[in-house]
Amino acid sequence: MPATGTTRARTRAVRDSALTLGTLPVAAAVLTATVALYLLLVVFGNITDFGTNQQFVHHVLAMDTTFHDRNLMWRAITSPALQDTAYVLIIIWEALAALLLLVATVWWLPALWRRDFTRVRRAATLGLLMMLVLFGVGFIAIGGEWFAMWQSKAWNGLDAAIRNVTLAGLALLVVQLPSAHWSAD
Repeated sequence: MPATGTTRARTRAVRDSALTLGTLPVAAAVLTATVALYLLLVVFGNITDFGTNQQFVHHVLAMDTTFHDRNLMWRAITSPALQDTAYVLIIIWEALAALLLLVATVWWLPALWRRDFTRVRRAATLGLLMMLVLFGVGFIAIGGEWFAMWQSKAWNGLDAAIRNVTLAGLALLVVQLPSAHWSAD
């Protein structure tokens, strides 16, 4: 059945309003794509240069570059097998979050066209929350405080973790902002 002039005009209006630069959905799509690309590169780097961040995890968990306060050192994990397991679990978590954010990025384009954002916002939210858990809970809370990473001059990843939490948090805020643009939600 051929489209009528009214149908074509309505389709064009929806497409134009959804794809207009500066709208919240477009900003959310761009931020989701940015975080997805970043996290994919992190995973790629951790896999292709496994040893660099493996050493980071080993030193943080061993607490061997901290102040060696005897009241804290009981927390240290010195087993290489446990340290490697923790590192592999971090990479798996990163990869799952990156994959979910990549899927959300792909879903943004048809969602912008159809103005149906429910599924893509949920996927983006889940991927961003996974990133916040990894870097906020895993690196800032557990690594930074429990394993006293803040005490290490050589193996302190708190600045990088804060950057990651900031990036993911900003993207999550944009994805979750209330707006008339999310009309189908």
